[in-house]
Amino acid sequence: MIKGFIFDLDGVITDTAELHYTAWKNLADKMDWEFDRTINDKLRGISRMDSIKVILDHNNAKLNKETLVELAKEKNDIYVESLNTMTPDDYLPGIKELLTNLRIEGFNVALGSASKNALKVLEQLNATAFFDIIGDGNSVSKSKPEPDIFLYGAEKLKLQPEECIVVEDAESGIDAAKAGGFHSIGIGPEERLGHADLRFDSTKEATLFEIKSYFKDLF
Repeated sequence: MIKGFIFDLDGVITDTAELHYTAWKNLADKMDWEFDRTINDKLRGISRMDSIKVILDHNNAKLNKETLVELAKEKNDIYVESLNTMTPDDYLPGIKELLTNLRIEGFNVALGSASKNALKVLEQLNATAFFDIIGDGNSVSKSKPEPDIFLYGAEKLKLQPEECIVVEDAESGIDAAKAGGFHSIGIGPEERLGHADLRFDSTKEATLFEIKSYFKDLF
């Protein structure tokens, strides 16, 4: 039986993708690196340090670890500053209603995000009360597609993976959910998330009614 839900943050609860893109673009321009939206798409769902390595690889650039850490911090500072512009109006369509209904029906809910700024984002949205557990980039050492962040959430909720549904917008996130033995819902296009157990084109379609209808044998 399904007893818990674990949500990714970016692209599921809210869309900070444009803020991330702008921050990475600012850094890339400063370093004279090529960076566009195609490269940016490859950063979906992965950690900050893994992201900068993707950008480096694309540009055939090499830097020592100390410099990489400094640049990643610089990007993060730009991004964190931009978070101050977020408000409780910045939930993606239908997500606040879904979280509210999960609360009403007594499900356990965790966040499972690679972001180390997840708490700040939730606070800007006034969303912390929807979550029993907040798992973020500070909670585990291995990021998606490893399942560690979801396993962390399930353990803290005192649930088994098969008792939880993971909601993700990234291919690496669905890979992580499957690797951990979780049920999965993908938010986004077929070509990216066709391997999820259930997929919606947008968050607006992901109602609790539709989720229960699909996983009816598990509720």
